[in-house]
Amino acid sequence: MPDGSLAREGINVAIVGMGNCASSLVQGIALYRDHDRNEHTGLMHWDLGGYRPSDIRIVAAWDIDRRKVGQDVARAIFEKPNCTAIFCADVPETGAKVRMGKVLDGFAPHMAEQPEHRTFLKADLPEPDRDEVVRTLRETGTHVLMNYLPVGSQKATEFYAECAIEAGVAFVNNIPVFIASDPAWAQRFAAAGVPIIGDDIKAQVGATIVHRVLTDLFAKRGVRLDRTYQLNTGGNTDFLNMWARDRVASKKISKTEAVQAVAGQRLDWENIHVGPSDYVPWQNDNKVAFIRLEGTMFGGVPMHMELRLSVEDSPNSAGVAIDLIRCAKLARDRGLAGPIEAPAAFFCKHPPRQMQDDLAYQAVEDFIREG
Repeated sequence: MPDGSLAREGINVAIVGMGNCASSLVQGIALYRDHDRNEHTGLMHWDLGGYRPSDIRIVAAWDIDRRKVGQDVARAIFEKPNCTAIFCADVPETGAKVRMGKVLDGFAPHMAEQPEHRTFLKADLPEPDRDEVVRTLRETGTHVLMNYLPVGSQKATEFYAECAIEAGVAFVNNIPVFIASDPAWAQRFAAAGVPIIGDDIKAQVGATIVHRVLTDLFAKRGVRLDRTYQLNTGGNTDFLNMWARDRVASKKISKTEAVQAVAGQRLDWENIHVGPSDYVPWQNDNKVAFIRLEGTMFGGVPMHMELRLSVEDSPNSAGVAIDLIRCAKLARDRGLAGPIEAPAAFFCKHPPRQMQDDLAYQAVEDFIREG
């Protein structure tokens, strides 16, 4: 475990993509910094390996929206099209201004056809090359780079992953583009001596973790799962971006495999549907999930279970993100490299190695206590 002097060093974080999830994360850092030790509702760990939320500092950020580029992170997080809950309106200036990001495939063509307050407005500014991003990461002393690009940003995610490797910065991949779980990329991070945690953040109490728990319950109680679905609706830019079905292929794989991994036996593709379903603008950052499981129990008697879950999508991930950041910093402190399996299994939908959630929980607790 890091000693006190190491923990006081703090954790310098850079963020790619200043959307709703980044807004909730930055608000949360400000909120919990002002609270005493007994005021930590919503955090899985107040102290994680010697690091507290107040040790996290945002030192750099990138986005492509002209309403955000050039602004301090503390102001950019409240700009449109962000629509998540404002639970900490008084976020102190960070001193980090949002820089123009690399576009590549991070901007889907259909987003240009949507109302301005709902979509990204691409800034007409020069895009950075890899050397510029790497230089910024080094000059700001970044320890952890958080990837919050839109779903489907394969090339853009790979660009920033390359930058993290070259700069020697731990990479947390919060989206369903497979980097940590891709053997070739995993080997590249390992060879460079850089830790990575991913892929695809699993919310605190979101549709995937609830679906996994219920699926695991069936398996452990001797009920055969015959069919299941998870249908999700929301009104944020994440759901708007996923209107383009070609951008959700990896998202469906990530969410489906998260459920299949804990099923008693794998279901045929026609008996399982897990994934984003539709964009409902008035829901804003509220996500509604409809989950149904049909099974066969004792004596061959059929049963079914239905559940409706309603959550504010981005705060639901922010508490997990704060733990991911601290686990990534612990891995860096300890000289670990490549995929960090225990935090990935507990905090991510598509980790390099799937574990049942109770085993993943114990594995991450053991990881935190190591060293």
